[in-house]
Amino acid sequence: MEISYTVRAVTPCEHRARFSIDLDGVSSPTLDLVLPSWMPGFYVISNFSRGVRDLSARREPDVALLSTERVGKARWHISTGGAARVHVEYTVYGHQLVVDGFDLTPQHMFLNPGVCLPYVEGHLSDPATVALDVPADWAVVTELEEVRRAPPRYRARSYDELVDSPIDAGRPVVLTVRPVGIPHRISLCGEGGNYDTRALEEDISKIVEATVALVGDSPPIPRFTFFFHLTSGPEDGLEHAFSTSIVTDRNCFRPAESYRAFLYLTTHEYLHLYNVKRIRPKVLGPFDYTRENYTRLLWWMEGATRYFTYLVLRRAGLFTAEQFLEQRAKTIKEYLETPGRNRVSLEESSILAWIEYEQPFEDTPNQSVSYYPKGDLVSMCLDLEIRHQSETCSSLESVLRLLWNEYGKVGRGLEEDELLPVVNRATGLDLHSFFDRHVRGTEELDLEAFARHAGLVLAPKPTRLDEKDEPEPGDLGIAVEDAGGLARVRYSFAGRPGHAAGLTPGDEIIAINDGKVTYANLDKTLEKCPAGTLLDLTVFRRGYLHRVSLVTGTLPPRKYAFTPMDGPSELARKVYESWVGTRWGPRPTPS
Repeated sequence: MEISYTVRAVTPCEHRARFSIDLDGVSSPTLDLVLPSWMPGFYVISNFSRGVRDLSARREPDVALLSTERVGKARWHISTGGAARVHVEYTVYGHQLVVDGFDLTPQHMFLNPGVCLPYVEGHLSDPATVALDVPADWAVVTELEEVRRAPPRYRARSYDELVDSPIDAGRPVVLTVRPVGIPHRISLCGEGGNYDTRALEEDISKIVEATVALVGDSPPIPRFTFFFHLTSGPEDGLEHAFSTSIVTDRNCFRPAESYRAFLYLTTHEYLHLYNVKRIRPKVLGPFDYTRENYTRLLWWMEGATRYFTYLVLRRAGLFTAEQFLEQRAKTIKEYLETPGRNRVSLEESSILAWIEYEQPFEDTPNQSVSYYPKGDLVSMCLDLEIRHQSETCSSLESVLRLLWNEYGKVGRGLEEDELLPVVNRATGLDLHSFFDRHVRGTEELDLEAFARHAGLVLAPKPTRLDEKDEPEPGDLGIAVEDAGGLARVRYSFAGRPGHAAGLTPGDEIIAINDGKVTYANLDKTLEKCPAGTLLDLTVFRRGYLHRVSLVTGTLPPRKYAFTPMDGPSELARKVYESWVGTRWGPRPTPS
């Protein structure tokens, strides 16, 4: 079947576009159009079809209307009446500048095809074209094959390729760099932005070069595009086979700390070009777009990618050794403050991604852990263990390279139980015990012991001298959010005072020891209540007044830090130098 999509930006001020599908070679009396219920890279069932309206179909060439019926939230049934050619039209509302969305304004259109272009059931492997009807002064940026420049028309070899190829149209600033001899476009869409084009070109080139050096091989791609959408909304990124879409704050390029966060997100998504898009679980492609596609390996696909991201930034010279260790310490703090970190294994956390990561609920921190930070730290500890046991002859990089050569590079999917044998083969070690304890099991990571492999001491960062005169504020063990000026409990963390006393998500704290409390003054109030203080809290719970008594606890450490051991072994020095990429003699992480 020949499948041709057309996108017409007819009413951008209303954020609504007109879509059509021309089907030639129809041989069935009925056909179903299906819009995906999820987007590869975002492991959550979504409702993309909520913006689709007015779908109709007619027979060609006599334009007779055909019977169409919406038979599910994302499925339309068409009776073809024996027609060999069918024309379908519908509209889509798009005002979501997110990486898995459709956004149309008078200045710009960003189209993630899986959000707007349904597939014909039974024809996922058929090629398709996409034509665009957009203002003449708009430039189009996509990694789809161009078959006509004016008006623009593009071709995908299959629906999977179409879904994996975002289309951006507007007036972007487009830069091109050629690290490792491969063109990499940098497309910047959106008003404003405090970026420096020269710095972007230089730093993205460094990221690409360091990634290629880490994997040990250039990616088998003719080109790549970084889509940067500059806005004021929350930041996010989504990987594709030949591009990545990143939504970021327009002014994230300064100051330095903000820019490093931008570089982290950019590097993470670029690494997915290898790990996820090509080194992938077998179940993740070809996809079933109508339901969850479960794998126990998401911790590796995302958590290990997060770990490798920091290695790449260090190797690229974009993070100093101190900044690298500081980021490691921040992740450790995030992990240790998650009460549910040992309630589920990494493999189970990978399965739970479909119901918890993108849609956490009030008890998520107490009963689960994200495979991002835990997968990151388990990967780090596994790397340090490999470097230690092999006396730096192997590392987790050895594993990534073997995965690339035997799976990613040749298009072979990874079976669910194949990762550990690959790790053992790549390193020459037996790491069954590590996997049983920390990947399949829930044993606490002995982070201090793994740090000692690199000659480092991991410990809470001491309080500064000028802070010692005042006692630390007491800990309630809750996270609050602003609810019209009130401090509303969002999370009540297990094992800490509020949870033990019965403070519940949704409680609105209005008084402490009969003194008025607001979201704005809660922290100031607690500064006068050090650990061991008896507090009587007045809260509204589901609109009714309650009192909760508790004794404040000790706050978790504000920071953790790595410091050098006294008299480390020669092996520990070698592990440190191979890992951090600098001579032994690290300084404490900065404040």
